[in-house]
Amino acid sequence: MYNAKYIIPGIIFFLALAFAPVVYNMGHKFEVTPELPKDQKDCVLPTQEMRDKHMQLLNEWRNEAVRDGNRIFVNAKGQKYVKSLTNTCMSCHTDKAKFCDRCHDTVGVAPYCWDCHNLTPDQKSPIPPVAQAASGGH
Repeated sequence: MYNAKYIIPGIIFFLALAFAPVVYNMGHKFEVTPELPKDQKDCVLPTQEMRDKHMQLLNEWRNEAVRDGNRIFVNAKGQKYVKSLTNTCMSCHTDKAKFCDRCHDTVGVAPYCWDCHNLTPDQKSPIPPVAQAASGGH
């Protein structure tokens, strides 16, 4: 190699630069643990499943509720919930900045949920509560 004294240090520098974020994050444990409100015993799904799959669940809820008209979710325990970010999720997790934004900002994602679900705490969603929806003809 004619320019080995330049190429080899250049490759080493490039690899160090490319793997710096990986090495930095290896010792960095991401741990944000949202908690249920005191008056709630359970979430719609187990905690770890909600952490891992809440976006898929919300997408399924959106598709089933809006496109198919199926607005009731029944979990593995047989509990019924309205498929509603505003009425179901935000009724317990009322502080968006503390509950949602804290995790989303940490991992660098910007979900588009809030493009539509931008109700203030004193506003109510037009979707009925689960008791009415479950017994009221669906």
